[in-house]
Amino acid sequence: MSDVNDEAQKTDCSVVISEVYLYLDLECSDDRRELIQRHLDDCSDCLREYGIEHEVKALVARCCGDETAPRELRERLRTKLSEYAVEAESHEFLP
Repeated sequence: MSDVNDEAQKTDCSVVISEVYLYLDLECSDDRRELIQRHLDDCSDCLREYGIEHEVKALVARCCGDETAPRELRERLRTKLSEYAVEAESHEFLP
């Protein structure tokens, strides 16, 4: 029975880790943030991985924080992201 619980936990972990950048960037819904936060509170493996991702993001911000993407690139990205936003919302992973 323990193997079933371990497998379910690993699945949840892989989903949480795959969404950790959305969580870090505050780019997920409040409900989603709460689910991820609860998982991180309960799972030391994911919390450790989250810590690594957080440090990488902080390092990139320190090294590249003053750079800004060209206006045309930002506009193209906004357009593409808005096209995918509807699709992504229909593919929520956590229950």
